[in-house]
Amino acid sequence: MSTPGRGIGSGGTGIRLHAPAPGWSVEADVVVVGSGVAGLTAALRCAAAGRRTVVVTKARLDDGSTRWAQGGIAAALGEGDTPEQHLDDTLVAGAGLCDEAAVRLLVTEGPDAVRRLMAAGAVFDTSAATGEIELTREGGHHRRRIAHAGGDATGAEISRALVEAVQAAGIETVENALVLDLLQDAEGRTAGVTLHVMGEGQHDGVGAVHAPDVILATGGMGQVFSATTNPSVSTGDGVALALRAGAEVSDLEFVQFHPTVLFLGPDAEGQQPLVSEAVRGEGAYLVDADGVRFMTGQHELAELAPRDIVAKGIMRRMQEQGAQHMYLDARHFGAEMWEQRFPTILAACRAHGIDPVTEPIPVAPAAHYASGGVRTDLHGRTTVPGLYACGEVACTGVHGANRLASNSLLEGLVFAERIADDIVAQARSGTGPGIPVPATGPLQPAGARYEVQRIMTDGAGVLRSAASLRRAAEALEGLYTTALNGLEAHGKTAEPGVDTWEATNLLCVARVLVAAAERRVETRGCHWREDHPDRDDAAWRRHLVVRLSATEKRALVVTPTDSADFPSVRVPLNSPNPPSLEK
Repeated sequence: MSTPGRGIGSGGTGIRLHAPAPGWSVEADVVVVGSGVAGLTAALRCAAAGRRTVVVTKARLDDGSTRWAQGGIAAALGEGDTPEQHLDDTLVAGAGLCDEAAVRLLVTEGPDAVRRLMAAGAVFDTSAATGEIELTREGGHHRRRIAHAGGDATGAEISRALVEAVQAAGIETVENALVLDLLQDAEGRTAGVTLHVMGEGQHDGVGAVHAPDVILATGGMGQVFSATTNPSVSTGDGVALALRAGAEVSDLEFVQFHPTVLFLGPDAEGQQPLVSEAVRGEGAYLVDADGVRFMTGQHELAELAPRDIVAKGIMRRMQEQGAQHMYLDARHFGAEMWEQRFPTILAACRAHGIDPVTEPIPVAPAAHYASGGVRTDLHGRTTVPGLYACGEVACTGVHGANRLASNSLLEGLVFAERIADDIVAQARSGTGPGIPVPATGPLQPAGARYEVQRIMTDGAGVLRSAASLRRAAEALEGLYTTALNGLEAHGKTAEPGVDTWEATNLLCVARVLVAAAERRVETRGCHWREDHPDRDDAAWRRHLVVRLSATEKRALVVTPTDSADFPSVRVPLNSPNPPSLEK
């Protein structure tokens, strides 16, 4: 038996990706991996405090998940709204698994954090009559508290403002760089990262950034499913890196499937166009092929119920009618409102031959957001000293079993500031190059990416059961075993490269997700078990903490906490010998 939390000072699992030795290096005080709202906010705050900061990003600075965010950023900014009301809505959406201390921090620090974002250059839509920020509603919110920009281009505006601020501050950036592994010293403390730069630039090939503090802000893992709203770079790299380094992850079974994604056919793959919840917030209706509003009577907020409830409502109606999709009807908006309030969505729909002004939009749920991730405390610290995480890659306890709409940008903003403040307060500087650790895990062939996506979509999608999850677990284990046997018997593994590294990361996070989903024998939030359709607070109002075994090859250690309280990242879980499940 192993106890979570004991990875501190152990140097991690000893597992690393097969990759060439670094051929170049950069020295820094802080390396930020990711260029969304979380990463750039943290970088700006660290740099402003005099810390030598380097930003590493997988694509270009403005090409992360943040710029795809349509709806907006939630905060108690409107008249009559309060952080307490925002907290209540968040706790309800989280279905009993939110860490209330984390949520309270989010909603109380959030409004000022948004104002600081505006001071940094972000321009939100305002009322022509009053000059005040225009606020809208989304699912799960009882008040209008969603600030938006460009109608439905909030993420793009936030990304623009932060990228310009980073460039103006002269912060060093390394673009088109896939992070590989964490560098650690003999005591297991962070010493930087290894990374591979793709294409032309100041650096090329595998290199290293040496830094005593590393901030993971790598975004999500939506590409683990065939159809997702996430960009193609969202392959779970940060979660996989953290696991290999000995960190713990939590709540990965809670993948939010956005209810209203433009339906492009049953075989559509890759990134799918999102139809923002803000469309329903402005009064659009969900209807079936006969025009019947099926969410009425299912929840007090009807179409504006929390996302898991709406997604389940759509799936149930599809099952009842043998349909592949439902419809979102906003024809009553009229052309002017569509063009001014939702120009991005209007253009995306028309590009696929659908005109929302004159016809309902075909929609179906698709993978959207990972509520779980690398486990952190209220300062963004993980179970590996010197390694921080914020944004979608992190599990702060804010989202619980289901993220409240538009809380994600706010979480990235608030916790990035807290991480930067903690790093500055620690005032660490200088680090060794890290202890070389030979690669021990096999690489997956590039084609395994599509196998993982097929397996996960079939077995661990919106609807799950013991049988479907068992099939998924066995199929994923088969992929891993085949590669491991090839490495051990013949010393052969797939050729190192971006495609094989991404496929390996996707398999890693998929195995963790399925192991946790198998273990959670209930329906809660966005985890829906057909064979156990009810929520079971007595047995399952608790978190699942997962880590890689440092002693057994291929083993995942899945450990339930003793209560719904989010466990500390600095000490072992409550029980000296908690029950473990070796997978």
